[in-house]
Amino acid sequence: MRTSFDFAPLWRSTIGFDHLADLVDSTLRQATEDNYPPYNIERSGEDHYRISLAVAGFGVGDIAVTAEQNALIIEGQKPESSTREYLYHGIAARPFRRVFNLADYVQVKQASFRDGLLIIDLVREVPEAMKPRRIEIASSSTSPTSQIEQQKAA
Repeated sequence: MRTSFDFAPLWRSTIGFDHLADLVDSTLRQATEDNYPPYNIERSGEDHYRISLAVAGFGVGDIAVTAEQNALIIEGQKPESSTREYLYHGIAARPFRRVFNLADYVQVKQASFRDGLLIIDLVREVPEAMKPRRIEIASSSTSPTSQIEQQKAA
């Protein structure tokens, strides 16, 4: 079932979030798609995150991890092996593509493969220029031009 959302109240109080509707739409589309391979997303610190994917049956050479501008793409493909005859094939090894949308300034730090889990560590590194800063408010007795002159003199 696909539902649509009215973002009009959100647009009245935000600026520059035009891509938000696209993110919500793509997330809803992914939620209805195949959920393979299963994964966890953990917060391992204030600005540190970890994604763990259960990729049993895949090797390091079968998986590709790509970091794009605001997306992390993980793809897996097992080479065709026709030499085995399975009586029962219960371990899934079908090709997959999993896309994670990343917030601004989230960087992929490393990827490792242990015990059938692909572990990807992420960190959010906000540049100093983008961090919040306190803005002084000039008093009504001081004109803005005289305040600028005082700052230049200091």
